[in-house]
Amino acid sequence: MSAIGALAPATASGQGAFVAASVCPDDNHAAFHACALAAARTFNPPRTADGTPDLSGYWRRRVAAFEDFEAHPRTPDDSGGPDVVVDPADGKVPMQPWADAKRKENAAKYLHHNAACLLAGGAGTMYMANLYQFLQTRDYFLVIGEGLSAHPYRVVPLDGRPHIGAGIRLWQGDPVGRWEGNTLVIETTNQNGRPFVDQRGRFFTEEARTIERLTLIDANTMHYAATFDDPNVYTRPFTMAFAYRRNAVQGAEVWEEACYEANQEQMELFRNSGFHVYPGITAAEARELRHAWEARKP
Repeated sequence: MSAIGALAPATASGQGAFVAASVCPDDNHAAFHACALAAARTFNPPRTADGTPDLSGYWRRRVAAFEDFEAHPRTPDDSGGPDVVVDPADGKVPMQPWADAKRKENAAKYLHHNAACLLAGGAGTMYMANLYQFLQTRDYFLVIGEGLSAHPYRVVPLDGRPHIGAGIRLWQGDPVGRWEGNTLVIETTNQNGRPFVDQRGRFFTEEARTIERLTLIDANTMHYAATFDDPNVYTRPFTMAFAYRRNAVQGAEVWEEACYEANQEQMELFRNSGFHVYPGITAAEARELRHAWEARKP
C-alpha cells in the first residue's frame, strides 16, 4: 500500500475525486469528533526537521459549514449536511436573542461578503475553500485555498511574537500560532467584524477571539476544531469541529480563483436589485442593539 493508503470516494467538490482512507472515516461531525479525540491520544505523527508534527500537504474539508453551522437540508442552493457544532452538545450556535433576530435580518437583507470577492476571515477561510495546501516552516504555517472564497490564504507566525496593537483591524485578523504537544493552536484577534460566519447571516464583532486546533490523527486525517468567543453576540463560546482528509489525487495543485476584490460588474447587478454586501457590525453597535432589545421586554 502507498504512503497515502487506500483510496475512498469523496463527496467534496473541486479537483479530484478521492481522499485517502482514515482511521475515522465517518464525516458526520459527532462521530468523527469523538473518534478523532481518541485516535489523537495514541498517534505519533510524522515530523518536520525541527521535530514538530508535519501538517503539510494537500487537504480537503469534509463539511458544508460555510452554508450553515447547524444541520440543514439539501436544496438547489445548498449541499446540505449535519451541524458542525460539537459544544454545546445540542449542535446549536448559542446566539443571544437579539443577535439571532439580527442574523435573520442579515440573511434576508445582505449578500455574503464572498459575492464581492472579499476574504472569508481567519477561521472562515478554513471551511470556505474546497482544496487546501498547507505549508510549514519552523516559523510559519501557511494556508492556500481554492474555490468559494477569493484568493483564500493565511500566514500564521509560529515564532512566539505577540499580537499586534488593538487598534488594527484586519479581514483575516491577527493569527498567532503555537504548538501544544502534537496540536497546532492558532489564536486570532484583531478581526474587523465584517465577514459572515456562515450563509445564514451569523456574525461576530471586532472583539471576537477564535482559537483553532489542528491535530493529525493518522497520516491522512486531520482533526480541526475552532472555538468562537464573542460575548457581544453569543451567550457562551462555542466550538465547531470537522475532518480534513488528505487529497489522494496524484499531481494535485491549487488553482487561482478568478475573483477580483469588489467584483464590480457583478456587484452592480446585485445593487440594482437592492442588495448590498453585509457591512459588518462593531462591538459598540452590538451592545446598543442588545440593550434596545432588552429594554423592550415587558
